[in-house]
Amino acid sequence: MNIYFQKSFQRGFGTFPLKGNDLRHAIAAAIGAGYRAFDTAQMYGNEADTGAALAVCSVAREELCITTKVHPDNYSEEKFLPSVEASLKSLQIDRLDALLLHWPPADGDVAPSLRLLQSARDRGLTDTIGVSNYTARMMHVARAVVEGPLVTNQVEFHPLVNQQNLLAAASETGIPLSSYASIARGEVFKHRLFAEIGKTYGKSAAQVVLRWTLQKGVPLNTMSTKPENIRGNFDIMDFTLSSIDMDRIDALNATGYRIVKPGQLPWVPQWD
Repeated sequence: MNIYFQKSFQRGFGTFPLKGNDLRHAIAAAIGAGYRAFDTAQMYGNEADTGAALAVCSVAREELCITTKVHPDNYSEEKFLPSVEASLKSLQIDRLDALLLHWPPADGDVAPSLRLLQSARDRGLTDTIGVSNYTARMMHVARAVVEGPLVTNQVEFHPLVNQQNLLAAASETGIPLSSYASIARGEVFKHRLFAEIGKTYGKSAAQVVLRWTLQKGVPLNTMSTKPENIRGNFDIMDFTLSSIDMDRIDALNATGYRIVKPGQLPWVPQWD
């Protein structure tokens, strides 16, 4: 089974942009709420703080899913594997559960970095590998280049952006999506529909948004520093949105709201 579809790991805790005590306190609250999947990245500059927090948590290592992502600046034969080894040292573990390429390279040629990613798995530095912020075309290239499974393409995914092309590519390639910016950094709360639907189920607007994503077949990453929100974001498995409510939410895809736009970073591609 794909690691992100295991019941314990469908709801992951994202660590960006937290550092220091804010991160340690948030991870402690997340562990207490039931989170067992944690997502970080070389680019976040918080792998050491994440590792320190998880090292002293009350949960055994084998019960955790730890994901990190390789910075595009390390997509060379000289830097790639040493950067992963440095991540392992910072995280205080000897093997990752999942290692992702954080962005496609700026020139759009994804094949070389994909081969380096596969070499990290072949050397036993990670159990599984995947990508992040890939377009549908890049997903098809990845499927052709990499031997064995790719466990995810982690992308911006929420009801205010239409990701049907990526969902179709996920079905065609066997590379599932997973989400970041799962509540669009609060933008969803400008739409009263989520709170209206939530009243029917006794759930909050955020919980409706997150449940919609899971019912789309997309595992989640959420982040908060508030214990009540951390618990609420996790508590979404005891209700199911009706097909009518799913359709009502789907209609908001037409909003076209994106957090990550081309030009914001050198590696952001032209989205499908």
